[in-house]
Amino acid sequence: MENLTQLRSRAFHVDLIRTTAMFGVILLHSAGQWIITSEEINQLTPLGIANWAIVDFYQAFGVISVPLFLMLTGALLLKPEKQNESLSVFFKKRWARIGLPFIFWAAVYFVWDFDVQNIPFSLGVITQGILNGAYLQFWYIYVLVGLYLLTPLLRAFLVKADQPLIKYFLILWLIGVAILPFFGLLTPFMLNSNVFVISGFVGYFVLGTYLTTVKIRRSLLCILMTIGLALTAFGTYMLVVTGGAQMYFFQEYISPTVILAAVMMFLMLLTIKPPSVQQETSPHKGNKLIKVISENTLGIFFLHVMVLESFQNGYFGFAINRNTLNPIIEAPLMTVIVLFASLAIILVLKKIPYMDRLIGCI
Repeated sequence: MENLTQLRSRAFHVDLIRTTAMFGVILLHSAGQWIITSEEINQLTPLGIANWAIVDFYQAFGVISVPLFLMLTGALLLKPEKQNESLSVFFKKRWARIGLPFIFWAAVYFVWDFDVQNIPFSLGVITQGILNGAYLQFWYIYVLVGLYLLTPLLRAFLVKADQPLIKYFLILWLIGVAILPFFGLLTPFMLNSNVFVISGFVGYFVLGTYLTTVKIRRSLLCILMTIGLALTAFGTYMLVVTGGAQMYFFQEYISPTVILAAVMMFLMLLTIKPPSVQQETSPHKGNKLIKVISENTLGIFFLHVMVLESFQNGYFGFAINRNTLNPIIEAPLMTVIVLFASLAIILVLKKIPYMDRLIGCI
């Protein structure tokens, strides 16, 4: 049986990864407003190019947030002790976790669209929003639903599979989603994609549970993560400058450089020791903050785009965007402001009876 220190450490790592991923999501959306073409970058001054290059690095860090979320979810849901959970119990838990919040926040964003963004009301907009996502961040929920549908099958596979078989699964996924598209980017040749049918985000899901058994020196993890981030940023810069057909290939969630950076970040976060793992009665303030953010991640995830756009568009009486502030400062500043503003709003909403289930709190 695990001792108390191990149990606390595990909870800390879950909170730490979840909080880091949430920070990355907001950073990605804060920096993501500066998407430019090769024609536009050629019109920038040297200072403007330097500013964009730094924002490009912000995006490289932010884009690993979704893989972090997916790997953490896989690590939690595909644990061997979960194998005996019935289908009905599993899906009831998932409905309580994301079903009601999805409906609530979709309704909120429809109101946001029609009343604030002045989009003409129509049943078509609502129907399309339900089918594909009410707003830009909702696509991730559909990814989760797809992975939830596969989870019982993946649990059965992982219970029977040994390490070589799991590695084989992950290698097939990696070749199909990252390696072959990368060579297709460099050459005019491309293997028929039907050869590798393990695709999409399912590899991250399985990686999450596999990586919990992997041990690599922290110094090496840091080096490899830095290489992954640098290659993502540099590759994006080169494709934009040269006007490549897939200018943002390296910022795809399943590009080889993003996979490298995300995996190394996940493993590195697992090596961090809780500051107060020995202090049961007086946990470190940093632990408390990480835990509070982690417990409210889903609500922050849904709400943050609305808060971000409110600041960027001046709905609070002043605007913070790259036109009013240097983007090198604006992106991280907006990330911190939006994170804590969203958290504050969620904590207030939680005080209303029954709202915690609607807004999405653990």
